[in-house]
Amino acid sequence: MTPDTGTDTEKAADSGTDTGKPPGSGQAEDDDTTRGTVLVALLANVAIAIAKAVVGVITASPALLAEAAHSVADTLNEVFLLASVRFSRRKPDAQHPFGYGKERFFWALLAAVGIFVTGGCFSFYQGLHSWLSPESEGSGHFLITYVVLAVALVAEGTSLLRAVVQLRGRARTHGRTLLQEVSRSEDPTVRTVFAEDATAVLGVLLAAGGVLGHQLTGSSRWEAAAALAIALLLVLVAYGLGRSARDLLVGQAVDPRLQQEAYELLAEQEEIDTVAVLQTMRLGVDSALLAARVDLREGIDSEDVEEVSERIKRELRTRCPAFGEVFLDIVDADHHERVRARERKEEVDRAVEEQVAKDRSPRR
Repeated sequence: MTPDTGTDTEKAADSGTDTGKPPGSGQAEDDDTTRGTVLVALLANVAIAIAKAVVGVITASPALLAEAAHSVADTLNEVFLLASVRFSRRKPDAQHPFGYGKERFFWALLAAVGIFVTGGCFSFYQGLHSWLSPESEGSGHFLITYVVLAVALVAEGTSLLRAVVQLRGRARTHGRTLLQEVSRSEDPTVRTVFAEDATAVLGVLLAAGGVLGHQLTGSSRWEAAAALAIALLLVLVAYGLGRSARDLLVGQAVDPRLQQEAYELLAEQEEIDTVAVLQTMRLGVDSALLAARVDLREGIDSEDVEEVSERIKRELRTRCPAFGEVFLDIVDADHHERVRARERKEEVDRAVEEQVAKDRSPRR
């Protein structure tokens, strides 16, 4: 195998970037925008969490208390996400030669756990307790409850709008729809904020519906049902975010189109006969690793192999700057390996075709 053994990072540093992007642009600017989005969400959640908790205790409203727990969970999660942006930009070192990019994925996973434990579990307990003991719940202070929910709706809506604006900007850059950007975004931080804010807006509407039902019927079970619905919503969102973060942490491959581009670049090299294996793994929001096993054509002198390998790696980093780490292994592929190589390439091509078909679906 002929890896750069640390030289990829050094070369990137010499060129002014550790990710293959020009300094002062790209991910650094995205991070500044992301910090602003998270800070807006954090400030909104701190204010409304306090308001919901105070009024919820005064009115004994299970729906409002469930929403207070929801806002507390979101507040803690914004702190996690701010930490993820900061820690993920640290430079590679001896203990972490591939950098700290996966910090984003780790803190996103903690945020998902926070939504489940702090928000979902407490809301479920509050809703179940209120459902089983309806006569002891609700003091009828509906006006102040509506005021708090209205303020919360405005604050959460403002934060959601900020996240949507950022995602739409990224979607235009990547040629995707908003929903496609949410599902495929390389940055779990923005996706998490969007999911939290969208869930918060829907949670406020559910709570308002429960309070209205309580006011009209005199039964606090309406609010209990709203609290249970909020709990279910939070659990589903937490599961989705947690599953995405898990996939990234355990080593997710890059976008199929980027894999296809790497395949095609290697196939263009006159010295390469077969790309036996091509494997990729995302190392962070803006960086990835590529490891390939290639069979060279006959007639290449052994003294030229190292030079050919280095040239191919340089071209890969130039054409596909997302690959900050490139490793090539020169092998002698047999018939079975060549067959498997064709099958892997066909799988990538099919994945790209499916992705293109989804991209051509009606935009939203």
